[in-house]
Amino acid sequence: MISTIGVDLAGSPRNWTGLCYLDETLRCEALRVHKDEEIIRFIEKKSPDLVAVDAPLTLPRKNLAQPMRECDRALMRMGLRPLPLTLRSMKLLTLRGIKLREKLESSGFRVIEVFPTGAQKILGISTKRDGVKRLREDLQRLGLKNLPKEIDGDILDAATCAFIGILYLKGLCIEVGDPDEGMIVIPRKFK
Repeated sequence: MISTIGVDLAGSPRNWTGLCYLDETLRCEALRVHKDEEIIRFIEKKSPDLVAVDAPLTLPRKNLAQPMRECDRALMRMGLRPLPLTLRSMKLLTLRGIKLREKLESSGFRVIEVFPTGAQKILGISTKRDGVKRLREDLQRLGLKNLPKEIDGDILDAATCAFIGILYLKGLCIEVGDPDEGMIVIPRKFK
């Protein structure tokens, strides 16, 4: 049975990072943590086939001051709106994401970058901005089970990341960007 872990990574360990383990039956196990060591420990314990991270996992190739990578520009062309990497908060998130990806890959885990807000729009479901309750209900309609009753946007975005991971493993996603600079995985449009 395939499984994934979604990571809604915070830019700073002082803030909560949402984690969600999701198996092929779409049964969730979710929690929030602060430290990279806690993230890694959860991933090692669950040993998923894939880790799907909501954070930039690469820097722009040509110019580090450049606000977008090709994958970000591709999302913009699709009408999705990733944040520019030149924002201070995004720089911190990117550096933390790169470090986490390197640690996980060196331990043998397969890691992909995802964009849950964009995926939620593609899937035709609510986003955190529409309200946590609505997003939770929409994820349940997609088949996700065991989402905690008391839940926040970090967990729901982590659950979305994990769901993207399951879709990816089933061949239901596309990758956008430049393989030499970084790719973002998004679901195919459902008809």
